[in-house]
Amino acid sequence: MDLAQIRESVRDELTGSGGPYELTVEPVRGVDLPVFRDRFRSVDELFHDSVARFPEREFLVLEDERLSYAQFAADVAEMAGALRDRYGIEPGDRVAIFAANIPAWVTAFFAITRLGAMAAACNGWWTPDEVRYAIELTEPKLLLGDAKRLARLEGVDVPTVDLEAERDQLRGADPVEDAAAAGVTIGEDDPAVLMFTSGTTGRPKGAVISHRGLVGFVQCQQANVVEKTKQAERLLGIDIPPSTNQKIVLGTSPLFHMSGLHATILLNMVEGAKIVYRRGRFDPADVLRLIETERVTNWSAMGAMGPRVLDELEAGDYDVSSVTGCGFGGAPTSEELAERIRRGFPNAAAAVGAGYGSTESVAVLVGIGGQEWKDNPAAAGRPVMSMELQIRDESGQPVPDGTEGEVYVRSAYNMLEYWRNPEATAETLHPDRWLAMGDIGRIEDDVLYLNSRARDMILRSAENVYPVEIEHRLEAHPDVSEAAVYGVDHAELGQEVKAVVVPSPGHAGDADALIADLETWCAETLARYKVPSLWEVRTEPMPRNATGKVLKGVLAGERTLDQVEE
Repeated sequence: MDLAQIRESVRDELTGSGGPYELTVEPVRGVDLPVFRDRFRSVDELFHDSVARFPEREFLVLEDERLSYAQFAADVAEMAGALRDRYGIEPGDRVAIFAANIPAWVTAFFAITRLGAMAAACNGWWTPDEVRYAIELTEPKLLLGDAKRLARLEGVDVPTVDLEAERDQLRGADPVEDAAAAGVTIGEDDPAVLMFTSGTTGRPKGAVISHRGLVGFVQCQQANVVEKTKQAERLLGIDIPPSTNQKIVLGTSPLFHMSGLHATILLNMVEGAKIVYRRGRFDPADVLRLIETERVTNWSAMGAMGPRVLDELEAGDYDVSSVTGCGFGGAPTSEELAERIRRGFPNAAAAVGAGYGSTESVAVLVGIGGQEWKDNPAAAGRPVMSMELQIRDESGQPVPDGTEGEVYVRSAYNMLEYWRNPEATAETLHPDRWLAMGDIGRIEDDVLYLNSRARDMILRSAENVYPVEIEHRLEAHPDVSEAAVYGVDHAELGQEVKAVVVPSPGHAGDADALIADLETWCAETLARYKVPSLWEVRTEPMPRNATGKVLKGVLAGERTLDQVEE
């Protein structure tokens, strides 16, 4: 058999009747969709299965704090009891988490969802203005944070608990061992977590993610690994035995991201992995120290983390021989960077891979790695089990293979909605559950290719940055008449933020002074990663088309006015 036949044979074997990942069709939110027949029905079920299989293994590590799965389970039960009995948390309530990557963040997530409530995962880099907006939007009954972030809560009327300094307030209550003990029945399509994503209206939107979505993320990823392994076995004519060693994962992705919660916690928990965290700003030398001392086996080089660690690795003397798996996500990954990772972590070279998804899609749509990625470095990957992909034109109609258009995905795991934003929900998530990804791409021979330059969104070091949010802030400055923001390629960050401004009449004097003032102005209400690092002050009006849209391609020098179709 050739490779295409092997792929088809393996997938049929895994997803067919009696297969370990047998697919069936069931109604999900009123639409018949493929789902795995054998699956967990809630995050709590997935949690208990993991604890039962690996009770004595270490689970979470942060400096001197080292929790086994059994100890962690006891902490979750105790915190769930305190949330219920002391703070009145009930099904349907929102509980915000505004903290760094600490074990108590993870404990809070499982305790909240056990009670049938929804965790609102606040971006830890937000300014007071940004977090205030999120709190006003979600109206949480309680906010759990750390000292550094709680100090940013200005003008916010919500009860708070410091997860570290006030941890005793979340201890000593009658433990809630599982959802049934709390008298809670959790439906698969009940909300579990709300994750914020920048929006085209200039304010963060809250993507509501179900228990089904989180469990589906895990199961799809597991199925993808099994599928790729079986394909390799058939192709090479060998058996690849499963590893019996505990995976040790370095958790540098923030927990308020799908890469931090879904991929680092949930996916690794079901494999009995150990997850190691660190405090403070990202420090490549400390990352390499932890890899060496904890014998880390797996790490995801999100955004600018990869280049910074590689620079330090190439300049220093570190033992990274324990690393056997390294992944990418969150920003465009060049062929050169992928090759540097293979050289820097030689024992992971065969397992370097990347995935493509979004907060709204929940599950990863496509994935690629190993030799296939080396042979086809421009590809994003092949669809994961149960994923339906389409490329559509501007009128919303599917286009033939090889034609560029907007990427759409349909699965049982797509977000439920944008919280309290029916207009944005309707624009992104159609009644038939097809989700518009907002990215431009094409499909050739069942492989998705993305055109990262065609997107309006900027991907800066694994953070989504929507230009309109920054443009609105700049144009609110009294000295700015017009503003346009776009992404510029950057070797480490993937992209960086560039702002072009036209001063108001009478304010076109000192460009350097204006830029300095605008940097401060932006930093007052925007997270640090959204503040432009590149600036241009124009004396001429912005180039626009016949409908008044700013021609950012012209600003960036990618096109000229006579190349623009009016």
